[in-house]
Amino acid sequence: MTAHSASVRSYRAIQVPPAQRPNAAAPQPCQLLWVRDLGSSALPPSPEADSEKPSTDQIRKSVRPDGLVSFIDGKAYKTLKRHLTSHGLDPRAYRDRYGLPGDYPMVAPAYAKQRSALAKAIGLGRPGGMAQKAPKKGRKAA
Repeated sequence: MTAHSASVRSYRAIQVPPAQRPNAAAPQPCQLLWVRDLGSSALPPSPEADSEKPSTDQIRKSVRPDGLVSFIDGKAYKTLKRHLTSHGLDPRAYRDRYGLPGDYPMVAPAYAKQRSALAKAIGLGRPGGMAQKAPKKGRKAA
């Protein structure tokens, strides 16, 4: 008998029968105290907690040139898409949850303008914009 098999036998000898084991899925008293001590800040926000819809004035003020103010946490973002996915939402669900109009932007106006200018500068949005460059001089086609 090896040392390993002896330790396995001793482990098997002290196992507790299934009927006497506590249910691992059931919350233990110490876990419940931990959640109670942390209060509601430890739990994710429920959709019912944010049931208050913003007013038309709040919606208008949330769209700033430099960023969009999130109705989830009140912070400004250049683009809301990544922020929303971190909270388990997509743009449609966000608009529905807060009663926003269908044309509510997901990108800050200044950021959209900056991206548009960059795209136009490299020739995007024009048919063949990238392909229609002047032929190089000095080389002739054979």
